[in-house]
Amino acid sequence: MLPKQLMINGRTLFGTDGMRGVANLEPMTSATVTRLGMAIAARLRQPGRHTRIAIGKDTRLSGYMFESALASGIGAMGADVWLTGPLPTPGIAFITSSMRCDAGVVISASHNPFEDNGIKVFARDGYKLPDHIEAEIEALMGSAELDAQVAAPADVGYSRKIEDARGRYVVYCKATFPSELTLDGIHVVVDGAHGAAYRVGPAVFEELGARVTAIHTKPDGKNINAHAGALHPEAMCDTVRHHEAHIGIALDGDADRVVLCDEHGTVIDGDAVMALCATRMIRENTLAKSTLVATVMSNIGLERAVRSAGGTVVRTQVGDRYVVEEMRKNGYNLGGEQSGHLVFLDHATTGDGIVAALRVLAIMVREGRPLSELAKVMTRTPQVLVNTVVDKKVPLDQLPDVTRMIASVERQLGDDGRVLVRYSGTESKARVMIEGIDEGRIRGWAEEIAGALARGCRAQASG
Repeated sequence: MLPKQLMINGRTLFGTDGMRGVANLEPMTSATVTRLGMAIAARLRQPGRHTRIAIGKDTRLSGYMFESALASGIGAMGADVWLTGPLPTPGIAFITSSMRCDAGVVISASHNPFEDNGIKVFARDGYKLPDHIEAEIEALMGSAELDAQVAAPADVGYSRKIEDARGRYVVYCKATFPSELTLDGIHVVVDGAHGAAYRVGPAVFEELGARVTAIHTKPDGKNINAHAGALHPEAMCDTVRHHEAHIGIALDGDADRVVLCDEHGTVIDGDAVMALCATRMIRENTLAKSTLVATVMSNIGLERAVRSAGGTVVRTQVGDRYVVEEMRKNGYNLGGEQSGHLVFLDHATTGDGIVAALRVLAIMVREGRPLSELAKVMTRTPQVLVNTVVDKKVPLDQLPDVTRMIASVERQLGDDGRVLVRYSGTESKARVMIEGIDEGRIRGWAEEIAGALARGCRAQASG
């Protein structure tokens, strides 16, 4: 059984991107993860067929421990395990669907430091589980019903490694690049973040003809994301400038997101990439319903760029899972987040940093223009984001001082900006985002609201 504090019926272990925490502390312990493996196998098994589940991971030291724990729990329920080894999150989604597995499990804390780890689960079709199924898995983890479903000794599952998982994913990525194009003559800097794409990332671009300079591709279990990758693109930018490369591609720890830089070493974030790709797809009549799906965090400039091209932007709450849910529900095929989670649903079921970079490279090759020029498709409105640690995530309607401050700022901004205040889905933090013409003023407002929010949450937590 689970520790008492984890015996819950609601969706509390899983956040906006799976279950995450410090390795070897609850809930990210071997015992809890073993129980999670049991619950995943029990909930996602398909009647009438032998269950098999793919497990992949990034390069964190604790990945080995959790890989064994998950495999143990899954095997105890009579299901088989297929291990991919280190592989990007989208690669595991691809393996899950292509090998007709009943589920795929990713062991990764994405962009977090190595001390953290996490679990996210894909259904058999390669899409992340919806909230209600995650809640059912959590409920199973703490139930006696789960213990009653363990397999008989002769029926426990086995584990085997998919020896060519990396090669399969490389072929899949290359197939998303137009067959009539090559990357001959293009110099690419790839920052692997010492993470899951440390080998497959450089290989994809090199096999398509690019000259590749790879950095941060020597994982040691503890250096994942350390001053590297999408969260720290400075080294990528410097390397591009030093080598006079055409583009920089910085992936995060599990390579489901990407941050680019142009030939001058100027960062190009997810909003600019979406603007570039969406406007071209509108022109080619390939953007489904002429609609792009973004989150509430995306810059107003993205909406203006898409609208000027004849398209529309639909917004969701933060989290690429919610972007994908909106896309699937309404038949859209492009969506993503400012942070670099970019989903091309014609090619992938989840955010894929390598596939997104290939879409941009295809535009560069077709149009024969540098990324610095192409990125001008979007003019960014000044945007400030202030994060603050909170003792308790108090609903905003219970913090009158904060709501009054927000209303006052919104009145002063008028149609030239907006305010967004939300709690993080994975950390004990609140995020205050303000857009407006005067960056100095909006930064001051954001810091004031963040301070009031922290004080209000502290007061309610202590009271």
